[in-house]
Amino acid sequence: MLTVIGAGFPRTGTTSMKAALERLGFGPCHHNFDVGSDSDLARRWAPLANHDTVPEWEHVFEGFRSAVDWPASFFWRELAARYPEAKVVLTVRDPYAWFASMRTLITNGPPRLQAEKVAPEAAGLMENMKTTRPLLERMIREGLGSDRPYGEVPDEQESIVAFEQHTAMVKESLPPERLLVFDVRDGWEPLCRFLGVDVPAGEPFPHLNDSQTMQQSIDRLIHGENIGLPFHPAG
Repeated sequence: MLTVIGAGFPRTGTTSMKAALERLGFGPCHHNFDVGSDSDLARRWAPLANHDTVPEWEHVFEGFRSAVDWPASFFWRELAARYPEAKVVLTVRDPYAWFASMRTLITNGPPRLQAEKVAPEAAGLMENMKTTRPLLERMIREGLGSDRPYGEVPDEQESIVAFEQHTAMVKESLPPERLLVFDVRDGWEPLCRFLGVDVPAGEPFPHLNDSQTMQQSIDRLIHGENIGLPFHPAG
């Protein structure tokens, strides 16, 4: 059963949030990274590309206590209703910085991986991306309001409007005691206070998966190296 639901868009510090929540005892935390690395999870999510699919959320999130990033955060409203006791964290950042990061992701992320000859070690990831591509296309179309073909960068202003509308909608939809609007640069204190846990003594808040790290990780993946957690096509 989910106890923490992330409602933030990709590229708002969701990989850092995954690491933080797991450190605080709210793990395992579901992230798009897990979908890319687990064919069973990819198959659980794939039917949700269809609006008529009735999600079996307990099956989708079996084994997880929290969730951040797309695809989970795309369904934040449904998850908040299904798990009324769960707290919701809306990760945010400067909209223009967010779009710049998304542009880097779209330019150098999944489309590049699909266009280039990727090492055999990445075959599983590529297959899982293929499995969930229709869902990703739905999320881009509805979440960002973009009807551009897969792999093309959405319009900046339209995307920023969508980002700001999403932030406003989440804030308006949930009571303050259930929602934390959180910038990962603010560190442990507001997150721990909201979740009712102690701040980890002497530990810096995790900051993972910035744009430079992402590009370096894609290069390593293409050459067959084990990239580990810091890279993911959405984070």
